[in-house]
Amino acid sequence: MTSWLSRLRRWRRPATFADMDTAPLSSEWGFDRGTPIDRYYIERFLESHAGDIHGRVLEVKNSDYTRRFGRGVTHAEVLDISKDNPLATLVADLSQPEQFPVGRFDCFVLTQTMQFIYDVQSVVQSTHRLLAPGGVLLATVPSVSRIAPRYGPTTEFWRFTAASCARLFGEVFGERNVEVHTHGNVLAATAFLYGAALEEIPHEKLDVDDPFFPIIVSVRATRTGAAS
Repeated sequence: MTSWLSRLRRWRRPATFADMDTAPLSSEWGFDRGTPIDRYYIERFLESHAGDIHGRVLEVKNSDYTRRFGRGVTHAEVLDISKDNPLATLVADLSQPEQFPVGRFDCFVLTQTMQFIYDVQSVVQSTHRLLAPGGVLLATVPSVSRIAPRYGPTTEFWRFTAASCARLFGEVFGERNVEVHTHGNVLAATAFLYGAALEEIPHEKLDVDDPFFPIIVSVRATRTGAAS
């Protein structure tokens, strides 16, 4: 009976993987074909929290998202671990909390960065330290993604889940001050791994979020209490 049912299910929903290539369509997440699919979820998350991006804002590498989604930004700064970045106004290592000023920022936009840092617990402590009371961290981390080709296979350490993010950020910010959501589904994740571009997938397919197949996890964490 089980074998018959299995054959029936395969007939109703046939898999065509035999004709698919083992190489991706793009080796750059789809940048060379259009917009990477994960950007859809990252930017949807930031747009939904645009009101948090105000006052003194810090972003990694550049201030593109601060300028695009910010509302009432009075001061924008850029964080980088490398002093060779001409845009960097704050050169520091997120895994070294003591390098960061206390309570300087009202918002920290931290997208797709934590996978490159082994000591993620110290990263969360750094984000908490640099926020002013009432300040908000808007972070995204990958759950499904290829390894970054430009940096090599030994430079990424982590992929995240909603459970790991809730615990990781909750231990520092407090559970009630952390909102965690997953974004993506099995179709979007498969297309993203293959390097298809956002422009090649109908948006109604992307708008279905399946918690069992996330591409990214988003975190909104609020700093409460006095800065120390």
